[in-house]
Amino acid sequence: MTIQDQQRFDRAIALFDAANAADPNLDEGQPKELLYAQRMTGMIGRYAPDASEVAQLAVRAQHIKRWTVPRSSYPMTKEGYYAWRTGLYKYHAETAGELMKQAGYDDAMIEQVKAAVGKRGLKVNADTQMLEDVTDLVFIEYYMLGFAGQHAEYSEEKWLDIIRKTWRKMSDRAHAFATGGGLKLPEPLVPLILKAIGA
Repeated sequence: MTIQDQQRFDRAIALFDAANAADPNLDEGQPKELLYAQRMTGMIGRYAPDASEVAQLAVRAQHIKRWTVPRSSYPMTKEGYYAWRTGLYKYHAETAGELMKQAGYDDAMIEQVKAAVGKRGLKVNADTQMLEDVTDLVFIEYYMLGFAGQHAEYSEEKWLDIIRKTWRKMSDRAHAFATGGGLKLPEPLVPLILKAIGA
């Protein structure tokens, strides 16, 4: 990974982390989104240590201040859920951009990070795809088992569909990393994961 200006990069990360440290929700005794951001950085370090500066910034900012836009702020319908998700992409991108400007980044780099965090150009924008890969890998390793526990009512078919949808968003590189020993798969779900992906 090549960082153009290490001090500027460190300032941006510190600003992202300070924003997420205000999360009142805790996970393992830490602010939930701060821990999530640290896990994202840890995962990109394992999965793609050669990732661009834009991707490194994007993964750290992906859920920035998410708790301030609760799901309940949108209609509790399928359409409301998608509107919430779309609204979050824009909110996270704008928030990351504002903090990057404070850290001293120029508009060109800010726009690249905003495009990735805003999930623009999936499959064609390398930084957006990198963010998607890291997001999905982090979900599988750290959050899928807990999600399963919260949704014990889901049928096997529903779970196979969820796993397949996640898998389709990932690149071939991420598939190889996940199944080739790079990822700590949640043991109770391994048979279901393997069935879903046809392994």
